Amino acid sequence: MKDKVIEAYSKLAKDYELHVDTQSGHNAYYERPSMMKQMPSDMSGLKVLDAGCAAGWYTEQFIRLGAQVTAVDLSPEMAEACSRRVGDQANIFACDLTEPLPFETDSFDLIVSSLTLHYISDWGPTFREFQRILKPGGKLIYSVHHPFMDFTHFERPDYFAHELLSEVWNKKESGPVEVTFYRRPIQEVINATAELFVIDRVIEPQPEAELWNNPDALAWCNRWFDRLSIRPHFLIVKANAR
Repeated sequence: MKDKVIEAYSKLAKDYELHVDTQSGHNAYYERPSMMKQMPSDMSGLKVLDAGCAAGWYTEQFIRLGAQVTAVDLSPEMAEACSRRVGDQANIFACDLTEPLPFETDSFDLIVSSLTLHYISDWGPTFREFQRILKPGGKLIYSVHHPFMDFTHFERPDYFAHELLSEVWNKKESGPVEVTFYRRPIQEVINATAELFVIDRVIEPQPEAELWNNPDALAWCNRWFDRLSIRPHFLIVKANAR
């Protein structure tokens, strides 16, 4: 599974670098605004880990807000794309979130993981490492596929199954790429988090009405706004270190 993820995102890295910010409405107009609402408005002096940085959009936002950022991704190509985006303003390298992390205990004030954890089957080791490297009172904010979305979109027979799914994404730079990820019920998402963290909020994002005033978002809104207003696509969890 890990090799499949690396292979897929090595192929997708150029698309993320060149096109996702402007051509993927689910990222630009839906997930990112919802995630950023959960962040501190001023990150001055905060040490932040962007866990699954992709091409570095979140890394760039955190830098602009004053944070000291470390950004990691399983894909070396994604880490390189992130480096091209922000230069030496962050510490960026390839890193496997399922392995012991190369950071001292109590290193970070905030860990943010955007649309990454559904590529990991067992969250236990990852969350234990997140807990270890967060400072007391630190925060974990992550987004994943909404279990309801995967269950209905893939027409799965058993909602409670923890299972491996895949689909083919056709992108401008890469062409068709098979992307593989895990689906799990919402109780597994919540319980895995609550085992090591104190959950602050669970957010099922809905698109914001002001998107209709954005000419760049209009085509996406016409296709997706009504659907995502009643059927969540992603799930966001905000939690505090114990």
